[in-house]
Amino acid sequence: MKRRPPQNHSPRTSSKSAQPERIQKLLAQAGVGSRRQVEKWIADGSIHVNGEVAKLGDKITTHDIVKLKGRPVKLAGKLMVETQVLIYHKPLGEIVSKSDPEGRPSVFKRLPRLKAGRWIAVGRLDLNTQGLLMFTNDGDLANKLMHPSQQIDREYAVRVMGVVTKEMVERLVSGVELEDGKARFEDVHESGGEGINRWFHVVVAEGRNRVVRRLWESQDCKVSRLIRVRYGTVFLPPGLPMGRHQFLDKKEIQALKHITSSDS
Repeated sequence: MKRRPPQNHSPRTSSKSAQPERIQKLLAQAGVGSRRQVEKWIADGSIHVNGEVAKLGDKITTHDIVKLKGRPVKLAGKLMVETQVLIYHKPLGEIVSKSDPEGRPSVFKRLPRLKAGRWIAVGRLDLNTQGLLMFTNDGDLANKLMHPSQQIDREYAVRVMGVVTKEMVERLVSGVELEDGKARFEDVHESGGEGINRWFHVVVAEGRNRVVRRLWESQDCKVSRLIRVRYGTVFLPPGLPMGRHQFLDKKEIQALKHITSSDS
């Protein structure tokens, strides 16, 4: 791609943001979209840089003129925004999507407005799962927190209907073949309950769709309640009511960045 001389220099732009980066990385970091979404936009010709159609592999800086579907993307302003992360206690019945043809309530309706950028959900919880959801305005951080290569722990409290044996737990930790490949719990701990309704705390290191439910179902057990209580270094605060949020402080955000320090 031919490059024009840099234009619209801003004295506020950091030297880091002036370094050439792949388009998908810089746009994701600015919160424009996920890396995967940006790659799709590039593939269908929706992104132009300095008046030319962008290609996968192209690198840009904040000084380049970037347009998405004909509309300018002000990268410098977006990248200068301080990283924010909030945790949200998702109730049952809410979807992790901004719109829904069925009209179901969205978690995004409960979040505070940002002056710049957008909230990006770090992973998802299905309609019938409650608990910890994280959101950030830093697309690059969100991508790293969700990337399979990071193997970040997700911990759930799960109520299981069925007779759970020691052999069954050993199989779940060793690994079970599911329809989309082998999956396993990193850890399983019993945490109370009576009769055939028992509570367990389980840990998975991937965000595969419904993986906790499907692992238990593979052992002829049914999950009757599922609550995410931890994602990496972040725990669901016991005093945070459902439907409410709170912001992480700088130290907590730095701890999250530390566990994603390897470039994915």
